Amino acid sequence: MSGPLVVLVGPMGVGKSTVGQLLAERLGLSYRDTDDDIVAAQGRTVAEIFVDEGEAAFRAIEKAAVHRALAEHDGVLALGGGAILDADTRALLAGQRVAYLSMDVEEAVKRTGLNAARPLLAVNPRKQWRELMEARRHLYEEVATAVVATDGRTPEEVTEAALDALELKDV
Repeated sequence: MSGPLVVLVGPMGVGKSTVGQLLAERLGLSYRDTDDDIVAAQGRTVAEIFVDEGEAAFRAIEKAAVHRALAEHDGVLALGGGAILDADTRALLAGQRVAYLSMDVEEAVKRTGLNAARPLLAVNPRKQWRELMEARRHLYEEVATAVVATDGRTPEEVTEAALDALELKDV
């Protein structure tokens, strides 16, 4: 299998970056986040790209960043929450070891604090988060090799559960 050893997907605020870094440490691998790649390449935040250019422009930038990272990176890779919306990206993930980090709306509220830096949650965040998840949950599940619930768990516990679910405990 080429590409990353592990790809993390899931909604914003689920802990992909934190768990990804912990997984990379545990596995002795490098960590990469496509949102970080986008910010570095664009010289502005994801929220600024959304505001300045709109979601469609951001999704095109994101698709290119994800495809590049899947081709180049062999460690642990975290994708932005909406990366799985693209059919080509989902097709590329078909051959990968993908962990979907899941959480319920109450946990999302606690973790994101319904943060203004989340452009898709700007108005009525709980309702919008639920709608986003209704639209995306089946896509996360479609690409997932394993689903790891994060509710009520520490990042370390989620990391252990992901290693277990992906059968990487002994790597």
